[in-house]
Amino acid sequence: MRKTLRWLLSLVVLIGTVSTAGAATAAQPDAAGTNVVNDDAADIKDRLLAIPGMSLVEEKPYTGYRFFVLNYTQPVDHRKPSKGTFQQRITVLHKDTARPTVFFTGGYNVSTTPRRSEPAQIVDGNQISMEYRFFTPSRPAPADWTKLDIWQAASDQHRIFKALKPIYDKKWISTGGSKGGMTATYFERFYPRDMDGVVAYVAPNDVVNKEDSAYDRFFAKVGTKECRTRLNAVQREALVRRTALEKKYKEVAAAEGYTFNTVGSLDKAYEAVVLDYVWGFWQYGTLAGCDEIPADAKNATDDEIWTSVDTISGFSFYTDQGLEPYTPYYYQAGTQLGAPTIGFPHIEKKLIRYGYQPPRNFVPRDISMKFQPGVMHDVDAWVKRNANQMLFVYGQNDPWGAEPFRVGKGARDSYVFTAPGMNHGANVAGLVADQKALATARILEWAGVASAAVQADPDKAKPLAKYDSKLDKRKVERQLRP
Repeated sequence: MRKTLRWLLSLVVLIGTVSTAGAATAAQPDAAGTNVVNDDAADIKDRLLAIPGMSLVEEKPYTGYRFFVLNYTQPVDHRKPSKGTFQQRITVLHKDTARPTVFFTGGYNVSTTPRRSEPAQIVDGNQISMEYRFFTPSRPAPADWTKLDIWQAASDQHRIFKALKPIYDKKWISTGGSKGGMTATYFERFYPRDMDGVVAYVAPNDVVNKEDSAYDRFFAKVGTKECRTRLNAVQREALVRRTALEKKYKEVAAAEGYTFNTVGSLDKAYEAVVLDYVWGFWQYGTLAGCDEIPADAKNATDDEIWTSVDTISGFSFYTDQGLEPYTPYYYQAGTQLGAPTIGFPHIEKKLIRYGYQPPRNFVPRDISMKFQPGVMHDVDAWVKRNANQMLFVYGQNDPWGAEPFRVGKGARDSYVFTAPGMNHGANVAGLVADQKALATARILEWAGVASAAVQADPDKAKPLAKYDSKLDKRKVERQLRP
């Protein structure tokens, strides 16, 4: 599959391990100055595998940590635990049981490559990461899709937390980016006593699914007029040249073995990719990237138009092969989460045949779906009234931030910050100086590791762990969903 297939930004993923045999004692520097993981109790692997339902998939080495890929037995239905189980994949980045723990999920598949989330670096802690239910291989068989909802997923996290808390008994913070940020928020809504803090990055909040004018207002102002004009012109030109470019699409599909049964036709897939173009640019691009957009779309070659759209949107995505891994996301978008609908005032109506298609079009028809309109309203109202030690971080140029979470008068020690000029990769490090310091200080405080100096002066707050170019590397698999 092409490099442009599915670009999901994992703001924060997981990390790895050092193979250490037997027992040890608090982290100490080795001869090279690197922290070596020690634990004054039993071997951490033995302790993890002593948890009922926990089994080892593999352990991977990473200097300064131990990293485990595990399976944990979960009930398909937390309301009726006797009605079957499935294996849910999790990973454990172990540093020291004396350190705080960060609970991360991206809301999709879990990464089995050692990575560290920003909060885990800030607090220099352990990290537990969970694969979201129904993303393979963490899918019940047979799959009862009615058991894929935000409460069941939050209950997965709650049960994992309860199983691991006796081992990691210091403070816990949940986190995630995009759909993972949504997941961390829903977890807090249903189990507010579990975590000591929440750091939710770029989390969309589609309270009223049928009212999406916020996105139209966003696209009318984002970036500069020059950049918007370039992008709009290329998007429109791709529809003007539909016949010629669909011929190329058919050739690519034949060569790659792509099929279009789920979306319904190559024509529907083509338009879906083209209509994602502007959104995709702002989701993962930067204003400086406008220089790479054809400046004169009308006089650009077909190949130039194709390449620009393919690079940003990816013509492989709305194929059956591209959609299949994301069936659980589209199912949730079409049943609880909601999905944006945007207008295209720069394109004549005659050029648009289908418009921004709903999630139902991207899920196989043998899977039943029915939207539940009150679910997001419940979460939104709860956050406004009850948020406690929650931090929401958004990017100024990220379309998904057009409908953000907000905290109300009932909230306590909770914040919503926006990183100027940043996209769907917005993070604490990208905030303006005073907000960056405050956010870092609050995370340290929530985790129970803020020094007296930081407690007295938030401006002194800094991440406790040094940046690691491999461990803190952000893996980018671009796809135009949250």
